[in-house]
Amino acid sequence: MKKILLASVALFGFAGAASAADLPARAAPPAAPIIAAPPIFTWSGFYVGVNAGYGWADNNNRSVAVPAGTIPGFAGGTINYADESGDGFVGGGQIGYNYQIGSFVVGLETDIQWADLGADRNGAVVVGDFPASFRAAGVAGGLDWFGTVRGRVGVAFDRALIYATGGFAYGGGDTDDEFDGLFNENNDVRTGWALGAGLEYAFTNNLTAGIEGLWVNLNGDNNGTYVGSVAVPGGREAVYVAGADRDDDADFFVARAKLNFKFGTY
Repeated sequence: MKKILLASVALFGFAGAASAADLPARAAPPAAPIIAAPPIFTWSGFYVGVNAGYGWADNNNRSVAVPAGTIPGFAGGTINYADESGDGFVGGGQIGYNYQIGSFVVGLETDIQWADLGADRNGAVVVGDFPASFRAAGVAGGLDWFGTVRGRVGVAFDRALIYATGGFAYGGGDTDDEFDGLFNENNDVRTGWALGAGLEYAFTNNLTAGIEGLWVNLNGDNNGTYVGSVAVPGGREAVYVAGADRDDDADFFVARAKLNFKFGTY
């Protein structure tokens, strides 16, 4: 009886093992998909763009002395040029390069602008011994164009950038034209400096937009040799003062919006 019981247990054991062997193998769970981390945005790279805004100018004009004998028979005197101001639209384009080190961004930008900063011509006051027919040259005009070459230093908060900027500025406009435009209406080129700050934001990896305020000072100091004209038989004649310089610093502030395309994918 004992042998029969042991044989039955062995038989059932073998049958269970055979049944387990016939069952299908359990599949391993699928591996989780590997998702690449999105690239970290950087401000490094070249960019080009356009801008538009408004400018407010304040041109400080001084005086020029007219020595005796400059106009034959008259003692001469002083021509006092009034200050002037003007405001208007500005717009143009820019190109630059940024390099990001940690959260700090350094760069270089140059721009060229068309400017409608025509000045209010307040005239000139003549003091001294001048002929009644003498007409002083007009005050220095406003700016027709300007450009800058500036460094930029800022701090990036991911896609937002706050920066300060400053450097070299240049520009030109109508200067020294007589009131009736008879003799001289020319464009001089002045040089100076620019200083400002701005805020920029990257809406995509390649498209950024921002606002910028820029204070510009342009110094003009070679505009004083032509001082006006006098009546002569058959018309009018220009009056020059050799070696005379008349400073006419042009100060103006520009507030503008900027749109840039940044090269690179991130």
